[in-house]
Amino acid sequence: MFTIITGAQFGDEGKGKIVDLLAKDYDIVARFQGGNNAGHTVKVEDKVYKLHLIPSGILLEARALIGPGVVLDPGVLLEEMEMLRANGVVVSPEKLGIDAKTSIIMPYHIELDGLREAARAKKIGTTKRGIGFAYIDKVAREELRLADLADEARFLTRLEELASQKESEISALGGDPALVRDSALIKKYLQFGKKLAPYITDVSREINEALDAGKNVMAEAAQGTHLDVIHGTQKFVTSSSTIAGSACANLGVGPTRVKNVVAIVKAYITRVGEGPLPTELSGELGARLQKAGGEFGTTTGRGRRCGWFDLPLLKKAIALNGYTEIALTKLDVLSELEPVRICVGYRYKGETINYPPELTEALAECEPVYEELPGWKADLSKVQSFEELPANAQNYVKRLEELMGVPIRYISVGPGRAQTFKKEEAL
Repeated sequence: MFTIITGAQFGDEGKGKIVDLLAKDYDIVARFQGGNNAGHTVKVEDKVYKLHLIPSGILLEARALIGPGVVLDPGVLLEEMEMLRANGVVVSPEKLGIDAKTSIIMPYHIELDGLREAARAKKIGTTKRGIGFAYIDKVAREELRLADLADEARFLTRLEELASQKESEISALGGDPALVRDSALIKKYLQFGKKLAPYITDVSREINEALDAGKNVMAEAAQGTHLDVIHGTQKFVTSSSTIAGSACANLGVGPTRVKNVVAIVKAYITRVGEGPLPTELSGELGARLQKAGGEFGTTTGRGRRCGWFDLPLLKKAIALNGYTEIALTKLDVLSELEPVRICVGYRYKGETINYPPELTEALAECEPVYEELPGWKADLSKVQSFEELPANAQNYVKRLEELMGVPIRYISVGPGRAQTFKKEEAL
């Protein structure tokens, strides 16, 4: 069985927690795009694990794979491996595999990212971790791959081929080009290569052979649907394709092998950085949601902008991903609010529409049309079944399910592993 899990909003929907919950039923969990500009937080009892590159399934028995569609900062990966080791999780080559063709984020990518963002009149909100520039090099066929990093002679030859161009690009943006050929940095990266060489594998082959053998494979996304580089809110997007189809392309698995596509959906909506967010709440209510939901980025620590649930954006996410089921997270954060609201459409140019306009500038002009439901005042943190939820919370979930037209299978009421339960009753 091949299952794909993606975020249905702007990221930060709680994918790590849901992957961790489901991974017990999977033999392989594979990350298929993005870099360390994303973060997944998993809480197990009193321990909190913040993962940026390694798939969340690493905390269970599944084999974790990093596919060639990912751009990899080797230093960050090794720090993450050390963090897990310090917490009793040994990340051996038997536990983790990384595709030989995975692109390496180099110091010059990080430098260029920061310089370009600083030069922009209108900021994108990049994390300045070199992600976009590593993808530029992948598309331009000027990348350094993990296989290169693990072979000293090949790495030095390839770096020399690229060095003059990278020095020119940095100089043009007012930076110091010396870091491109910095001997200490080169030595450091070669050490990274030696440490990671035992982890090199062919991810496509592994996954296809596992599926042939009747095993279960889960593909894990980073970010969210509306940050997709093609279908998202350009230019306020990430540099990779975040939707379900990307899993097939980036992992090398045919689309006919997909069995399930799971949406992770927050019971409200958040966004980090710039870009339109039609239901955004300012003032006291927005700050209240941000605080109650712990809405601060795993990677950057930036506060997330918060808003009411946006159905038009969800409809587009369903169309782009072909979801078969939904995991609804952070329902507990809406407790004590009266009423709770669902954006069911937009007012745009004098008309009411129920699907987002194609262009980002148009979305920024949309005003939300709300449906109001009565709220609930109960603490949901110890709820362990749908039937234990207050009636109004049940009604909210049922209404979302009715509007989305996709069954809600799981509901999360807190950050802990035990605070998610299966909703047996569905469409």
